[in-house]
Amino acid sequence: MSEELIRLENVSCMYGKISALKNLNLTINKGDYIGIIGPNGSGKSTLIKSILGLVKLSEGQIYYLDQVNCKKKLKMGYVPQISDVNRYFPISVLEVVLTGKMDSSIKPFFKYSKKDILDAHRMLSMVGLENQKDRQISELSGGEFQKMMIARSLIMNPDILLLDEPTAMVDVLSQRQILNLIRQLSKEITIILVTHQIQDVMKHVSKLVYLEKNVIAEGDPEEVYKYAYLKPVGKRRKA
Repeated sequence: MSEELIRLENVSCMYGKISALKNLNLTINKGDYIGIIGPNGSGKSTLIKSILGLVKLSEGQIYYLDQVNCKKKLKMGYVPQISDVNRYFPISVLEVVLTGKMDSSIKPFFKYSKKDILDAHRMLSMVGLENQKDRQISELSGGEFQKMMIARSLIMNPDILLLDEPTAMVDVLSQRQILNLIRQLSKEITIILVTHQIQDVMKHVSKLVYLEKNVIAEGDPEEVYKYAYLKPVGKRRKA
C-alpha cells in the first residue's frame, strides 16, 4: 500500500467573492507523478498554492503525513509560473539557487557553508546551467530561467516537488528538456505538475487530474484525457 503524503478534504478557496476551489478532495501518495490539467481559471494554481500554504482555505482541511495543517512535516519544493517571478532583480544564477537553502531561522550576517555552495553547483550541473552560474538572471532565456528555478527547488532535497506550468513562455526545445528533466526526477521525488502540455506528459504521469474548481476526473491519463477533451460535454463520464 502506498504511503499517503498529502490529503485534501473538502477544500474550498475564495478570492473575495470568487470561488477558486470548491469542495475539492485529492490524495497524493509517495512516488506519485500527477499531472493537473484544466481550462484557464479552473483553480490549478490555487490548488498548488493551497498545498504550499500560500493561500488561505475558506473551508476544508489539508493533511500532511496524516497531520492536519502541519506542512512543516514535509519538505516541499516549488517552481512558480515564470510570470510570477521578478526576472530583473539584480542577482546571479548561483545566488538564486542558494536561496533555496534559506529558511525562517536564518539570522543577520548568515553565510552559506561550503557544502551549500557545492550543492548549488551540483544542482546547476544537473539542470545543465553550471556554465551560467555567474550570469544575472535578467540575461537568461525563459527556458534557462525555469531550469534555474527547478535547481533552486531541488537544493533543499524536497519530499515533493510542485511545478506550476514550468514550460509556459519557453521555446519548444526547452519545453522538451524541462519535461524530460521532470520525468527523470519523478523516479526519485513525488511530482505534482500543472501543465497545458498534456500530450507531452500523459505517457509519463502516473495519474492525470482534470480540474474545474473541483476534481472532475482523475485516474488513468488516457481515460481522463478522453473524458476532458474528446467527449461531447453532454456525454462526459467520470474517468
